[in-house]
Amino acid sequence: MDKFQSKFTRFGFISICFGSIALVLLISHCSTSFFDYSFQKFKFSFPEETELRRNVYTSSSGEENRVVVDSRHVSQQILTVRSTNSTLQSKPEKLNRRNLVEQGLAKARASILEASSNVNTTLFKSDLPNSEIYRNPSALYRSYLEMEKRFKVYVYEEGEPPLVHDGPCKSVYAVEGRFITEMEKRRTKFRTYDPNQAYVYFLPFSVTWLVRYLYEGNSDAKPLKTFVSDYIRLVSTNHPFWNRTNGADHFMLACHDWGPLTSQANRDLFNTSIRVMCNANSSEGFNPTKDVTLPEIKLYGGEVDHKLRLSKTLSASPRPYLGFFAGGVHGPVRPILLKHWKQRDLDMPVYEYLPKHLNYYDFMRSSKFCFCPSGYEVASPRVIEAIYSECIPVILSVNFVLPFTDVLRWETFSVLVDVSEIPRLKEILMSISNEKYEWLKSNLRYVRRHFELNDPPQRFDAFHLTLHSIWLRRLNLKLT
Repeated sequence: MDKFQSKFTRFGFISICFGSIALVLLISHCSTSFFDYSFQKFKFSFPEETELRRNVYTSSSGEENRVVVDSRHVSQQILTVRSTNSTLQSKPEKLNRRNLVEQGLAKARASILEASSNVNTTLFKSDLPNSEIYRNPSALYRSYLEMEKRFKVYVYEEGEPPLVHDGPCKSVYAVEGRFITEMEKRRTKFRTYDPNQAYVYFLPFSVTWLVRYLYEGNSDAKPLKTFVSDYIRLVSTNHPFWNRTNGADHFMLACHDWGPLTSQANRDLFNTSIRVMCNANSSEGFNPTKDVTLPEIKLYGGEVDHKLRLSKTLSASPRPYLGFFAGGVHGPVRPILLKHWKQRDLDMPVYEYLPKHLNYYDFMRSSKFCFCPSGYEVASPRVIEAIYSECIPVILSVNFVLPFTDVLRWETFSVLVDVSEIPRLKEILMSISNEKYEWLKSNLRYVRRHFELNDPPQRFDAFHLTLHSIWLRRLNLKLT
C-alpha cells in the first residue's frame, strides 16, 4: 500500500508540473495575440525618421547636414563614464512619448498666441506688476505658465566632476555654476530622469572649469575643444537623442569668455544647438533666434555685495554724479570712452583704475548713470551691478545681444548709446528730463528681480528666465 501511494504521489506531482507549463504557454500565446490585435485595431503608426524644421532659424549652409557621430573611444584621462540609463522601453513607447512632447508644444504655442492679443492686465498683474518693461506681458505670462506646466530637461549623466556636473559659484562666472548646481543637485521640478519625456537635453560641462583644469596657458583652446568633442561623441554613442536632431534640442551653458570658442569643437553644437552664453557677440556666430544670452552676475563669496542689496537706503541714496566708470583699458570701446572722458568732467568721474581709497560700489550708488562699455568681450558684470545699484545702465557696445531681449524692453530701464556717439555722452544724458530719469529708475527697481540669483530660485528670477529663454527656443523647433 505504501509503494502504491508513493508511485501515485510521484505521478500526480509530474502531472501537475506538465499541466502548469502548458497553462503558462497558453496564456503567453493569448497575451501576444491580444497585444498584436490591439496595434492592428487602433492602427498606431510612427514616423520612420525625424525631420527638423525651424520657424525662425536656418543654418548658414541652408541645408540639412546629418552626421552620425562614431563611437571612437573617449580618453579616460579626460572623461570617466558614469553608468548610463539602459533603453528598456519598446520603440513604439518611446516614439509615443516623443509625440506627446510635440503635442504639448503645439498646445503651448496655440495658448501663447491666443494670449498675445489679450490686453486684460488683471490676469498677470500680481506676477508682472509693471507691464511697461515687457514686450508683451500677457504672452510672457502665458508662456511662463506653460513652461511651468510642461517643460522638462534631461541632464546627461556621463562624466565626472569637476569638469562635468559642477561649476563656479563664487566668482564673476558664478551664474554658470549656479545653473549647473540647480539642475544637478536641487530637486527642481524641471528636471526629468526619463530622456523620452524631455523637451531639451543639457550638456552639463563647465567651460570655466575646463579652462581652469585643462588650459595650458598658451592661448590654445584645443584641450577644451577636445574634451567637448569627446563628450558629445560619448553621449551620442550612449543615447539616440543627439543624432536624432543633430543636437538641435540640446543646450550647453557657459559664462566664461571662451564659451563661444569652446562650442566650435562640434559643428552641430555651434550651428544647431542652443548655446546659452554670457559672451553673446553676434559678430562671432551668436544667433539670437537659437542662442540665449546669459546675464553675467558676479558673486564673489557666493553672494551679492552688501552695498548692492535691496534696501531703503539704496533707493534713497543721493546721486550727485551724472555718470561713472572705472575699469581697465582693453577691447575696442573702452579706449574711446577714456580718450574723451577720463578725468575730464567732475560731473562724470571716469577712471582707468579707481584709486584704492575710493569704493567702486559707492560711486555706483552715487551716480545717476553707469557707463557699461564692452571690454575684450561684449559681456560685462557691470550691467547687472548697475541694475542692482539702481544706476541707469548706459550700454556702450557693438554686437552685444542683451539678456532676455525676447521679453524685456531694455529701452525702458537703460540708455542705449551708439559707440560713435561717445564724444556726445554728456550732452545725451543731460537731454534726458528728470521725469524720464525717474521713470527709468522706477522701471529698474521692477526689473531687478529678473537678474537676481536666489537660493532657492524664485519665480521669474534669473534662473527661471534663463530656463524660459531656452523654452522659447524649443518652442521655435518642430520635430515632425
